[in-house]
Amino acid sequence: MTIQRRSLGILGENIAADYLQKKGLQIVERNFRCRLGEVDIIARQGGYLVFVEVRTRSSVSCGLPQESITSTKIKKLRRLAQAYMVQRSLYNVDVRFDVVAVYCAGETTITHIENAF
Repeated sequence: MTIQRRSLGILGENIAADYLQKKGLQIVERNFRCRLGEVDIIARQGGYLVFVEVRTRSSVSCGLPQESITSTKIKKLRRLAQAYMVQRSLYNVDVRFDVVAVYCAGETTITHIENAF
């Protein structure tokens, strides 16, 4: 991954975290990593533990940010959520998977898809 691409990803995650906090979600953890991969943001909202995948783009030449999430990525995020919950001894918790798409070209646009999958 190039430095420019990584910088765009970090910018998008920061924008997404700020946006989610303003919407009333409490950020529990960012960039949770284990041998299975990484979850960008884990938050709480009401009784839900929310696993958030952030996608950031500076161009739509390859499609909208949210369109880049494949069925393979969805399966991976579900396994990561299970690993997180086991590691933190969280049982009988309602879980939700959200997507925050950040489009940074001129004016920044944020699309929040709750319960995306």
